[in-house]
Amino acid sequence: MQRVYSLKRGGQFQYVYHRGQRASCKELSLLYSRSGKLLVGFSVSRKVGNAVTRNLMKRRLREIIRPCLPRMRAGLYVIIIKEPAVGVEFSVLKARMIWLLNKQRLFLGQASADVRRNTPPER
Repeated sequence: MQRVYSLKRGGQFQYVYHRGQRASCKELSLLYSRSGKLLVGFSVSRKVGNAVTRNLMKRRLREIIRPCLPRMRAGLYVIIIKEPAVGVEFSVLKARMIWLLNKQRLFLGQASADVRRNTPPER
């Protein structure tokens, strides 16, 4: 993911935490707030593991988001990685992330009828 799309400042994170719309599954939470720019940030608690594990999870999520960026609506996104995400395969994380984006209707040109399921994909 290019730095142009990175949400970096603490104030931006706080804005999304307080005003953003939330969608969650077992491994991830997605917060979205409207904005003129597309910026994505990742948040991982220290409960998730040591620094190596937390950075690995952020790298995996960045790689999942990267091909989706051209199709995503402009706005501020914060992806919160929860503790159960550590042992999950890449393909499952990718399916859950796409499900969350679909649930919030955050892909460009997506109508309300495009959401196929109300439950996240199974493992």
